[in-house]
Amino acid sequence: MPSLMKKLSSSEIRQMYLDFFHEKGHTIVPSASLVPQDDSTLLWINSGVATMKKYFDGSVVPDNPRMTSSQKSIRTNDIENVGRTARHHTLFEMLGNFSVGDYFKKEAIAWAWELLTSPKWFGWDPEKLYMTVYPKDTDAAKFWEATGVAPDHIVKVEDNFWDIGQGPSGPDSEIFYDRGEAFNNLAEDDPENYPGGENERYLEVWNIVFSQFNHTPENTYEPLPRKNIDTGMGLERVVSIFQNAPTNFETDLFLPIIRKTEALSETGKKYGDNAQDDVSFKVIADHARAITFAISDGALPSNEGRGYVIRRLIRRAIVHGQKLGLNQAFLDQLVPIVGEIMQSHYPDVLKNADYIEKIVSSEESRFNETLNDGLTLLNNLIADTKAAKQDTLPGVDAFKLYDTYGFPFELTKEYASDEGLKVDEAGFEVEMKAQRDRARNARSNAKSMGVQRGLLIDIKTPSEYVGYDELTDVHGDLKDIIVDEKLVDEVQKGTAEMIFSKTPFYAEMGGQVADRGVILDADGNTVANVTDVQNAPNKQHLHTVEVLKPMHKDQTYTLNVDLAFHAKVEKNHTATHLLDQALRDVLGEHTQQAGSLVEPDYLRFDFTHFGQVTAAEIAKVEQIVNDKIWAALPVSAIQTDQETGHKMGAIAVFTQKYGKIVRVVSIGDYSIEFDGGTHVNNSSELGLFKIVSESGVGAGVRRIEAVTSKEAFELLSQEEGWLKTIAAQVKAPQLKDTTDRVSQLQADLKAEQQKTAALESKLAKQQAGAIFEQVDDVNGTTLIAQQVQVSGMDQLRQMSDTWQAKHYSDVLVLGTVIGEKVNLLVAVSDDKVKAGLKAGDLIKAIAPKVGGGGGGRPNLAQAGGKKPEGLPAALKAAHEWLNEQ
Repeated sequence: MPSLMKKLSSSEIRQMYLDFFHEKGHTIVPSASLVPQDDSTLLWINSGVATMKKYFDGSVVPDNPRMTSSQKSIRTNDIENVGRTARHHTLFEMLGNFSVGDYFKKEAIAWAWELLTSPKWFGWDPEKLYMTVYPKDTDAAKFWEATGVAPDHIVKVEDNFWDIGQGPSGPDSEIFYDRGEAFNNLAEDDPENYPGGENERYLEVWNIVFSQFNHTPENTYEPLPRKNIDTGMGLERVVSIFQNAPTNFETDLFLPIIRKTEALSETGKKYGDNAQDDVSFKVIADHARAITFAISDGALPSNEGRGYVIRRLIRRAIVHGQKLGLNQAFLDQLVPIVGEIMQSHYPDVLKNADYIEKIVSSEESRFNETLNDGLTLLNNLIADTKAAKQDTLPGVDAFKLYDTYGFPFELTKEYASDEGLKVDEAGFEVEMKAQRDRARNARSNAKSMGVQRGLLIDIKTPSEYVGYDELTDVHGDLKDIIVDEKLVDEVQKGTAEMIFSKTPFYAEMGGQVADRGVILDADGNTVANVTDVQNAPNKQHLHTVEVLKPMHKDQTYTLNVDLAFHAKVEKNHTATHLLDQALRDVLGEHTQQAGSLVEPDYLRFDFTHFGQVTAAEIAKVEQIVNDKIWAALPVSAIQTDQETGHKMGAIAVFTQKYGKIVRVVSIGDYSIEFDGGTHVNNSSELGLFKIVSESGVGAGVRRIEAVTSKEAFELLSQEEGWLKTIAAQVKAPQLKDTTDRVSQLQADLKAEQQKTAALESKLAKQQAGAIFEQVDDVNGTTLIAQQVQVSGMDQLRQMSDTWQAKHYSDVLVLGTVIGEKVNLLVAVSDDKVKAGLKAGDLIKAIAPKVGGGGGGRPNLAQAGGKKPEGLPAALKAAHEWLNEQ
């Protein structure tokens, strides 16, 4: 069959893929945020299946077992290859179709072939397609042959088995596109010259994973209770085929960014002129996409975690920009280009462009300063290496440049080469491996994907939650009892899991803790305490209960929620909604919820924000929330579809967790959110809202802890008690006079400190007159080394200023004892600095004598220590050090 391939844009290709599987009964799932939700095993969403883990491990049964998505993803494990190969990226899109316990190999293979070869869809030439299969997976090979694939186009590869540790695993089948002899970079007889080998001719475009085994904690492979299909097709690779591009970078996903970068170059450099510049163009285009999407999804530059990844990408892009003559800020100007390219599927990027540009611009400004510091460090390193008559820069120092200053290793090698030096690449790799190990170990204790719990997946007993309207005297039939992973008909005592036909108990979700309460029998006797409630895979409320008296399946019980506990949780949950909107009002619409915890005694609310939150802003947020409480706003909830909810203006916190039917909670006309939790009926029920603390908890994430109602009153009462105690101590006539009285005491203290400082300065000058007369000659270098009695380093520096102005000696060493601590200062004249003497070297030589360390500039250095008895030895060591010089 000849090729019927169409000329399509990246947007059209993405939509065609989704439309194809939608026609096959799949629900199109929106792309999730790059920032993982409720998954500590991932730094970023790094694949389509990463967002489907809850379905694959059986913790949630989806509404539709057939799903399809185009999922934005980030991977940075081999960032050094970006720009140097045809297809390495940090940000990429993974097209995927997923089946959770529904269709399996036969359908997945048949539909893959149909999508790729049908004239209605991709229309690729079947002769160009090759499939790899796991050698023992005879079914996959059989199904490919049934579609019409020639046997010599089916290649058996031992590596075709998908396994990431505990959880679902199984064989996979990869699909390769033959780009032809023009792309053949290997000899005909090269062992890698085959579909699946390391070559440029056969391009892998799709991987279909047949998830059919549980990889158990005991390292055995058991059949899954529900077999799954997980596929991944790289959009960038597919677009390169449709658009006949030599690499992914010559497609409409990257070229507009490259063209804009060309236009910004002050030296007029063009893409395609030379290979070295092309690498820089590609790195900038790739990193601009990743930076833009990551910040749009709420991640922010910082020195740790995913924030560090963003900062590193920005710095790599800037360094490559300088190679292209981009000496002014430029990355922020690429943000709207990225937004325009991706607008059809990711409209939020363009919507957030102004905010993203602001963040990127701020980082660019900061790094331009850091870059100069890094270049100074590199130049000093080169000078020191040459002075030591060495020809290789140490790997540990090259890594410091890379890790701290964002210098690509290649750039360090380039600078070194210009100076006739090499770089210890092996030493650099040792440091890189240690960093990767640290990052890996930080997440090694968390499971990558849970093992399917087949029992709960099979339980489909209907269970109705009535807790929005009823909390006590709810009669529910006990439908299922689970003890030690087995269904039983009765339980005498101990811990069990239970599902009732009807329940008022809220299951933990969305940060709100589960209800507690009791279960009564027909005679009104308490037979169990409910200690926890979670959502079962099929969305029933699964109660964890402490059984006190025998309970039997199919009997009716009375379920009572702990009303006091429930009411306090409700108040704090409603407060989080008011707080969320108040933060948007004060800090800006870019603020997004990044997690919450609603307990009965307090609430915790995490949110994204670039920079500190000022005391004035916190006060304003607190005032807004209290104003809304005192305005007695009605709180209402309706159930509707997502589209209607969005039209109402409802905020979706984590869009991927909502189903077709959503619950919209409104607090007057002030706050409207998608939310499944419980709330008060009127904002006035909160009584009072008080912020306890505000702090940073991660990369661009801030945290507010607050209290409401009784807890807020108790906090204010406690603070009032503290204020009364302070008022009494400062002898304030009334509480309102306390601040004035404290201010007066501070002013008096400052005046006394100034008097003390003046006296100490006078004393220092008197001592200086005496000690500056005690000059020693050490091999032609004059030295003053004395212990003085002053109050600290400031006075030592004053004495060194006097010494420098009068040129009393070539070298000055002063020490003073303050309690159990020692301060040391070393100063060296400009002439001696030029001759090679450095204050920093001398201070490092003598500071250990006082149990300390220090450093500084060549002409002035200081140190501290904890061994006062060692000061005479330190002063003596100064003589010895100079004598050795």
